[in-house]
Amino acid sequence: MTTKELEERLIQFAAMVIELTNSLRRNRAGLTLNDQMTRSSISAALNYGEAAGAESLKDFIHKLQVVLKELRETLMALRITEKSKLSTNQALLTKCLMECNELISIFTKSVRSNKKKINDL
Repeated sequence: MTTKELEERLIQFAAMVIELTNSLRRNRAGLTLNDQMTRSSISAALNYGEAAGAESLKDFIHKLQVVLKELRETLMALRITEKSKLSTNQALLTKCLMECNELISIFTKSVRSNKKKINDL
């Protein structure tokens, strides 16, 4: 997967999460998760954009780790949403969960492989 393809995938994921938040109940928990999921999913995409301008391999890895942190935070919010039945759009919620898990796998592997590059230097 190219850098541009991964960037587009993160943008699409953030947009999908934003769409999902429109289906959340408007109670206190729903509003809290709405805000949290929106911020963390958008942050993952924005931080990936920052990684493109990394000043070194160490800086690049650090920025990828921030992306991974934000994706994991989004995943937890999605799982809480699922368990508490706060969304009226189960199909979209399932799609968001699957995509978030796939993105976490991609970034976990990327962080590992880039750390290996540093160790091999």
